[in-house]
Amino acid sequence: MSGAEVLVAGASIAGPALAHWLHRRGAEVTVVERAPGLRPGGQAVDARGVAREVIRRMGIDAEVRAARTVTAGAHNVDADGNVLETFSAEDDGGDGFIAEIEILRGDLSRVLYDDTRDGVEYVFGDRIAELTQDADGVDVTFAGGDRRRFDLVIGADGLHSALRAMVFGPREQFVRHLGHALAFYSVPNEFGLDRWLIDHQENGRSAGLRPIHEAGEAMAMFSFPAADGDVDHRDVAAQKRLLRERMAGHGWLTARILEHVDDTPDFYLDQVAQVVMDRWWSGRVGLLGDAAFSSSPMSGQGTGIALVGAYLLAGELAAAGWDPEAGFAAHEERMRPFVEANQQIGRWNAASRTVPPTSDPSEWDMAVIERAINGIELPDYAGVPDSGVRGGRVGL
Repeated sequence: MSGAEVLVAGASIAGPALAHWLHRRGAEVTVVERAPGLRPGGQAVDARGVAREVIRRMGIDAEVRAARTVTAGAHNVDADGNVLETFSAEDDGGDGFIAEIEILRGDLSRVLYDDTRDGVEYVFGDRIAELTQDADGVDVTFAGGDRRRFDLVIGADGLHSALRAMVFGPREQFVRHLGHALAFYSVPNEFGLDRWLIDHQENGRSAGLRPIHEAGEAMAMFSFPAADGDVDHRDVAAQKRLLRERMAGHGWLTARILEHVDDTPDFYLDQVAQVVMDRWWSGRVGLLGDAAFSSSPMSGQGTGIALVGAYLLAGELAAAGWDPEAGFAAHEERMRPFVEANQQIGRWNAASRTVPPTSDPSEWDMAVIERAINGIELPDYAGVPDSGVRGGRVGL
C-alpha cells in the first residue's frame, strides 16, 4: 500500500503529533475533532528524556521552547505561605519535577496544529458516528453526514475515547480510577508570582498557582480525593460545584483563587485515571495516547509517551508497508514496557497523596523512573520514506 489514507480522531496532542509523522511517511491524513476548534489552556505538560529528542526530530524545538511556561522551579508552602521545599527546573538535567520543557497543553496543541495544518486535513466540529471495517479498509460515517473510506483509523481522542468505546468496548473495561481529581484554569496574576510555581498540600488536597504568558496570567491548579463517578466530564457546572465543595476550608490562597472559577475561559476538571488494555488495535483501527495507555497526569509523562508513541506508530506502520497487523503489533511491542513504567509512576504518585499515604517517594525504584524517562529506543527507520516536509517547512 502506498500513500495510505489515514483518519485520526482527536486534535489535542497525540493526534496532531501522529499526523505530523504519518504525513512525513507519505500518508494522506485527515484529523477529525469534535470540538469547534483547538482548546486553550489546560495543565502544564512536560517533555523529558527521549520525548525531547522526538521534538527535535519533528523540527519544532524552537517553537516549543518559545511557548514554554519558563517556570524557574516550584515552592511547596505551608498554609501561611512559608516555603517548606524547593525544586528547580535545573534539577536532574532538566528532567526533574519541573521539566526544562514545560508548556501548557493548549499551547503545545497550537504548535502541533500550526506545524501540520498545511499538509493535513483538519475537520473541526465533527466526529465519527459509525464505522465498519473489512479486510481492505474502514468505512466511516461522520456525525455531520459525510461518508468516507480510509485504509486506517486511529483514535487519539483521550481518556474518554469515543472511538475506543465504539470498537473495543465500554470504558469500564479499560479505565482505572486512581482516587483523585485534578482541576486547572487561568486567573489574573494578582498574586505576585514571578516564574515560580507555588503549591500548598494538606490532608490529601493541594492548591497551586503558576505564572504563564510572561507572568501576566497565572494557572490555578487543584488536586483532591474523588471516588470514581464523582466527576461528570461533560457537566462543567457540576464540576465547579464539586471543586468548591472539596476544596472548602483548605487554607492558604485557596478561597481567593476559587473566586475566579466562574470567570475563567478555560476551566478543566477530570478524574485521575489510567487506561489499561491488553491490545491497542483491532483490525485496521488503532489507539494512541491517553485513549490507549493513559498514565494519568500523576505520572508527569502523558505528553511524553504520546509524542514517542506517535513517532513509533507512524514509523512502524510505514516500515510494515502500511500493513495494520504488522505495524500495530510492532508499535505495541516497542511501546508497552515504556508505557508500563510510566503507569507505575502514576500509581505511586497517586498513592503518595492518599490519607494516610500508601506510597513513599523515597522508596520508589529509580530503575523504573529511568526507564519511564529514557527507557525506549527511537529507531532511525532507515529506508522508510521520510519527506522531511511538514507544514511547508523542512524538518531534521
